This record gives sequence, structure tokens and C-alpha cells, in this order.
Amino acid sequence: MAQLEQIAAPGSEWWRTAVIYQIYPRSFADASGDGIGDLPGITSRLDSLKELGVDAIWLSPFMTSPQRDAGYDVADYRDVDPLFGTLDDFDTMLNEAHTRGIRVVVDLVPNHSSAQHAWFQEALRAAPGSPERARYIFRDGKGENGELPPNNWESVFGGGMWERVTEADGTPGQWYLHIFDPTQPDFDWNNEEVREEFRSILRFWLDRGVDGFRVDVAHGMIKAEGLPDYTPPADADSMGGGEADVPYWGQDGVHDIYRDWHRVLAEYDGDRALCGEAWMPTLTQTALWVRPDEMHQTFNFPYLMTEWDAKALGDVIRESLDAFGAVGAPSTWVLSNHDVVRHASRLALTDENPQGDGIGPNTPHKPDIATGLARARAATTVMLALPGSAYIYQGEELGLPEAMEIPDAFRQDPTWFRTNGERYGRDGCRVPLPWEADAPAFGFNETGASWLPQPAGWATYSRDVEEVDPASTLALYKRLLAGRREYGFGSGSLVWEDAGADAVAFRRGTVHVLANLGTEPVPLPTDAFVLLQSQPFDGGSVPVDTAVWYTTA
Repeated sequence: MAQLEQIAAPGSEWWRTAVIYQIYPRSFADASGDGIGDLPGITSRLDSLKELGVDAIWLSPFMTSPQRDAGYDVADYRDVDPLFGTLDDFDTMLNEAHTRGIRVVVDLVPNHSSAQHAWFQEALRAAPGSPERARYIFRDGKGENGELPPNNWESVFGGGMWERVTEADGTPGQWYLHIFDPTQPDFDWNNEEVREEFRSILRFWLDRGVDGFRVDVAHGMIKAEGLPDYTPPADADSMGGGEADVPYWGQDGVHDIYRDWHRVLAEYDGDRALCGEAWMPTLTQTALWVRPDEMHQTFNFPYLMTEWDAKALGDVIRESLDAFGAVGAPSTWVLSNHDVVRHASRLALTDENPQGDGIGPNTPHKPDIATGLARARAATTVMLALPGSAYIYQGEELGLPEAMEIPDAFRQDPTWFRTNGERYGRDGCRVPLPWEADAPAFGFNETGASWLPQPAGWATYSRDVEEVDPASTLALYKRLLAGRREYGFGSGSLVWEDAGADAVAFRRGTVHVLANLGTEPVPLPTDAFVLLQSQPFDGGSVPVDTAVWYTTA
């Protein structure tokens, strides 16, 4: 524990520069053999994360849940779902991570609960206007007999955003709001009882020793007064990042919630941190979430969604550093997560693919695997040289592409079902990891079971194969993370350089970073000494879809 205590000392603000590895528990490692990853599985693989060189792990939901949305439908915020283990298993995992100097951030889902949550079950039994219903967003319907929903809002997962209940006497009753699935009713965050409950939940996990929280749907917890009708553009991203004035995203009142939470975390030592998932139209708006008295980090979704274009990439880096710097916060950098197409595939897409659509067997113009991997390696080589905090999604260090051929019968994402198969959703980025090429389920467990089918070709991406290959993506990530620490890239500033219209180039101290996003090689200075390259090359020019770190004489 000494190592963790040293780097987590008050005032260290570890979250400003940390590299945080996202674990999607059901797909990381399965110790029980039931086909679903679990907390003991995570504990068993912590050494591999220590060797990779990350500073912290973020665990996607593992709390008690009916699993209608892979754990983002929480029935008990103070316990571990039996699928993943027990609270004792969590404590063991936390302590083992801390022993290795790895901090632990947990996912918190405050916008909505599961319909199986005790509070919602009480609300269903209670009368309209009762305190039990006031914890959620219940409203009378429109129409002569209340048969129409209160407004026209459409769910992120497809279909309407309202569900009508049957009252205790058997008659059709009120409607409740669910931004996502009908089994995920939204809390009413104007209710003080809800706010006090979540203060208690925060303290429950902080008392156990967690280092922070990733806050799910942080921009959705307050809805516009009066719940006015709203029709999004046809090409809108599902989480609202491209549109302004959406009545259920980014309302001003959410900031009061996070100021309150900031005060709760400040009661604890060790610089506990909040990171928000807030999809906002501009980086300037996103930066409002990380003012000094609010969250410590927020995900940089404009950076994540940037296309493979030098001007676009350079612009979003500049805008990010300016926007977050203006409020004294670090920028965060992220290329993949559990909700988007893996960047080893996404960066080679030639068609529009709005967030949440996914890629499947019938997607036209599927991305080229080799092009996607080359661009992913180059993009990460740039990302890990940027000042601020960076996030890595499990499996990207192996170069995993999106699993594009999942049979319809095996799909799990509610998006697939709610849209009648029009959108594939997020299953393709959630397939269990390959650890050992010749083992059952590629080493995910010892039984061969897997909650989503693993592509047969993933043996070549297995960690044991990549660990002995100096040219592997895993080897590249280890070199990048070691170099980031050696050169102190997490802090400080950068100086922009000009390498032509199709390149992104900047300097970090004595190290130059150059990425070629064009169609022709980009020459290096004649006195360049290459420290690290995303793809092997000889000669004095950086190939297409390649990035380098270099020094000059």
C-alpha cells in the first residue's frame, strides 16, 4: 500500500495525468466459468495491467442488476451482482489493485435505476402524487383518458420515452419517463430524497476505499421545466452530443448536483475524483462540467468522434486544450469505450455511423481491418503524447477490431431489439477478451463459455501471442506508456509544428510527435532520431497512417 499512499497523497491530483484502463467486467476475465466475466477474474489478471503500465482502472457496472442493459439498470447500489461475485470479492480486488499501485474508479448510474429497484416497486404500488412516485418522473397522460404519453420524446434505445403503468386497482394509470429502456425508469433529481440517497451511496463506496466515480449519463439527470416536446434531427447521435437545447440533456441544474458531490468527495483524503459522461455540443460547454468546484474530469467525446483527418484532429486537440485550460482542468483523451465502435474499425469507416448504430453483417462498406489497425496505432501514438489524462478501453491494447459478424440470435444490446434490428448497437465492442490463443474461449475462462461469441480469428490477437511479438500492438502500447512516463507527457504544454496539411505535428519538450493522416509519405528532418513509431518503416519519411516520436540533433 505504500506506493499507492505515496502517489495518492493529498494535493497530488493524480487524475490530472493518469492513464485509466476501462474494464467491462462481464467481458474481461471469467473465473467462475459461467461465460460472464467477474471480479475474481479481474483480480487474477491485475498483473497484466501492472505490466501494461496503467495508473488506474475504471470498472463498468457490477452492482446488483437484472442485466437488461448489461448492468446499467441497477437494482441495489450497495451490493455486487452475484454474476460478478460478492462484496468480499470486490474488497479483495480493490486491495490487490492498490497493492500494485493501481487506483480503482467505479461506474455510478444515477440518472435511472432498474425497474426492479425497491423504490420503483414501491412507486408502482403507491398512488399518483405519493412520495414514492415523486422519486421518479411520473406524469398523467394526454388525451381524454390519459391514453397518450405526456410528450413526444423518443428513447435513446428506440421507441417512445414513456411507459404507462397499471394502477393497483387494475386500471390504466400514469406514465413514467425512461430515457433508455422501459426497465430503466429515470429518477426525479429535483427530489431531495433522491439527492440524499446518492450522497449515502457515494459514501458507501468511498468508505470501502474507491478512488473515484465515472458518472453515467451525467448530462441527463435534470429535465427541462414542463417537459416540452422535442424532435431530434434524423441524423442525431443517440446521446445528444451534436444538438443544442435538447430538453433532457445538459440542463443547467445538473451542475448543482456535482457541486454537492464534489463536497462529499472532499471529505475524504487521497484526491478522490469524479469523471462525467456528458455528451455536449461543444468543448466549451463540456468544460463547464469541470470547473474547480464540480467534476475533476469529463470525457472528451468530440476527440473520440473525430474522423481520420489532419485538420479535424489538430483542431479538436487545440480546442480541447483551450477549453479545459480555461477552467483549470485537464483534458481527457479517449479513442474507444463500451458504447462506440472500436477505433481499430471506426477510423477506417467510409460511411456515416452515428454513435449507437454499430456495425454488423449487413453494414455496407465495412472497414478494412489493416487500415483500421494502422490508424488506431497511429492515433494512440498521438493520444499518449498529449498533456492530460488518457483512457484505454480493454482490448484496444491488443488491436482488437469491432466484432462485425455476431449472429442475430446472439445479440444482447437493447438497441437491437428496440429498433427491430435497424441498429446493431454496441455488442461488437463488448465481446470477451482473448487471453490465450489455444485455450477454451481464448483464455477468457476454462470452460469455453462466452456470453457473446468470440470471432474465430481472434486467436491472433490473444495476449499470449502478442506478449512475445515485439511488433504487436500490445508491445506498442507498453512502449508508449513507458515513454509517456519517462518524458512526463501527462503534464505541461505542447508547441505546434508545421509538417504539412495532411499531418499533425507538435513538440513536447525535446520530443517531436508527427502523425501522417494523408495519402503520401511525410518527410522527417534530416537529423531526426526516431524514438518510437506506430508502424515499422525505413528511410526518412513517415508512411501513410503512421505516427512517430523523434528527437533532433
